[in-house]
Amino acid sequence: MSRILAIDYGRKRTGIAVTDPMQIIASGLTTVPTHELANFIMKYVAQEKVERIIIGHPKQMNYEDSENMKNIIPFMNRLKKLLPAIPVELVDERFTSVLAHQAMLAGGLKKKDRQNKALVDEISATIILQSYLESKKY
Repeated sequence: MSRILAIDYGRKRTGIAVTDPMQIIASGLTTVPTHELANFIMKYVAQEKVERIIIGHPKQMNYEDSENMKNIIPFMNRLKKLLPAIPVELVDERFTSVLAHQAMLAGGLKKKDRQNKALVDEISATIILQSYLESKKY
């Protein structure tokens, strides 16, 4: 089997998470500067077999797209051109940052560590991926 890669796309930095090859466990991979994201993904896909790429779909409470979608759509289209054999999907990412902060609190991280925005982005990507995996079970 192959991995699923998840992206929590941000204007400055992007959190990335992946599954194990059996697609059972979602784990944070890293956070990369957004301007280096396409290169990072191309290198990763060259080293690991990736079946699908999931991108967090930022929505407002009224289900309308948030401001960041204007940045995500061009990136998503570029990714589809660079990797035409790998499907790219959007997954609702509402509340992932809140859930990431709650997970950090529950994990006992110190305040300084909880303020690490790169870590929040990586955990958010993991939550996006985990919710995708759970939605596919049923």
